[in-house]
Amino acid sequence: MQPKVRSKSLGTRRPKTSPLPGAFPPAVEEYLARAEAVILPYPNGHAVEPIPLIKSDLKVGVDLGTAYLVLAVLDQKNRPLAGEYRFAQVVRDGLVVDFIGAVDILREMKLNVEKRIGCELTHAASAFPPGVPRAEVRATANVVEAAGLTCTDLIDEPSAANNVLKQKNTAIIDVGGGTTGIAVIRAGQVIYTADEPTGGTHFTLVIAGALDISFEEAEELKKKASEQSRLFPMVRPVMEKVGSIISRHVAGKAVDNLTLVGGTACFPGMAGVIQEYTGLPVRVPSRPMFVTPLGIACHDGFKEIYG
Repeated sequence: MQPKVRSKSLGTRRPKTSPLPGAFPPAVEEYLARAEAVILPYPNGHAVEPIPLIKSDLKVGVDLGTAYLVLAVLDQKNRPLAGEYRFAQVVRDGLVVDFIGAVDILREMKLNVEKRIGCELTHAASAFPPGVPRAEVRATANVVEAAGLTCTDLIDEPSAANNVLKQKNTAIIDVGGGTTGIAVIRAGQVIYTADEPTGGTHFTLVIAGALDISFEEAEELKKKASEQSRLFPMVRPVMEKVGSIISRHVAGKAVDNLTLVGGTACFPGMAGVIQEYTGLPVRVPSRPMFVTPLGIACHDGFKEIYG
């Protein structure tokens, strides 16, 4: 009898969604729950009571993602106050491809949030995937400023995520719409960053092709919890591609575990596939989509203008 050979590809078997439950302190999960309650999707599905504020010394973060734009507002103690997010295709693989569209959307989001908090937003930090050319990093700042906000600083996305998670030794993997960003954290410091194309947009493209539907239809289908079990076998190869990217970049760097953030990490089964492919324990916070935007806002010092 021939011995069985284990392959990294597990066919259509669906792994556990959360290989390391309870991996984050309750305070972190409560923080993210608060963010989910006040950073609302566009259009808001319910009436929102105005937030009474008496001063404008706030921290603001703008996350220009491939699939979503997120505007997050914190108070001086980094507590989430308000925000908005919406689907938009103005960035591709970490690069701004529709400058005017990005500015128009961000300006409208800014006005919506200002109505809620009763004061003007004047500044914000933003972020970029690691490895993006300097000219494109500047383009991100230009979008923020053209929307009426002084861009105080820019930070790479995985490092922004660690502003919230405060991990000491891990690799933070920010799986967004278009790219997978990696930051190796040792003793609380970022010692290595990288970024490669592959993310949630690739899920959508695969679904659209497999089911012969439009990109927009596939995007909506992907977000339906009732459909995700059926879609899992279709998108699993993309998850494994993410796993291969991670494995290549953490090799030889004494990484003991992985922390997944970003909207794509929400897809059921994602963490399990990454864990089985890389052989490393994987942690996922309960609301991974909000980690990076909050970390960006924490980085807003509103003192020095980005140059």
